[in-house]
Amino acid sequence: MTVKIYGPAASRAARALWIAHELGIPFEHIAIEMKDLKGSDYLKINPNGKVPTLVDGDFKLFESMAINLYLATKHNKDGMMPAGLQDQAQVWQWSFWGMTEVEKPLLTVLIDMFMTAPDKRKPDAVAEALKALPKPFGVLNAALQGRDYLLGSTFTVADLNLASILSWAKPIKFDFAPFPNVGAWLDRCLSRPAFKAARATK
Repeated sequence: MTVKIYGPAASRAARALWIAHELGIPFEHIAIEMKDLKGSDYLKINPNGKVPTLVDGDFKLFESMAINLYLATKHNKDGMMPAGLQDQAQVWQWSFWGMTEVEKPLLTVLIDMFMTAPDKRKPDAVAEALKALPKPFGVLNAALQGRDYLLGSTFTVADLNLASILSWAKPIKFDFAPFPNVGAWLDRCLSRPAFKAARATK
């Protein structure tokens, strides 16, 4: 059965598109425009009026991390979702950690740099966001010491979910020199064919 993924590729829907490519599952990408999110038809699918949304038969699911964890569990390929409970708990840990510790400051800088008119920019907010990033990146750098991926030698949905957030560090040209393990890990994740295929999705 073909799942439907709603949302522009240049949104958090990119995470769902990436994992769909990783898992090799058939999917239909519906690149609904932001102006249509409050329309009655879409609100029947996602009452929040946000993206992404997954429709799998009669099952509807919103929140990008929940979508990815669901797909990784249902269509487990090449250990995308680890079998052991403790390993699965680490998948949840890193997915949620990325949202709570890293996503907001990175998004603050990204929006200010690329989506805000020059006269509306907030340099103080950007400076505060950049000041907040070294602490979590230090934590991540230590966790990646001596390993290729978050759970060891195998790429899992934990890496995909977290790297989808840290990919925003690329356009803002964040300097990972003080965090070499993070920089190498991110490049490793973003060089995957499935990530490139998701980015090419229209």
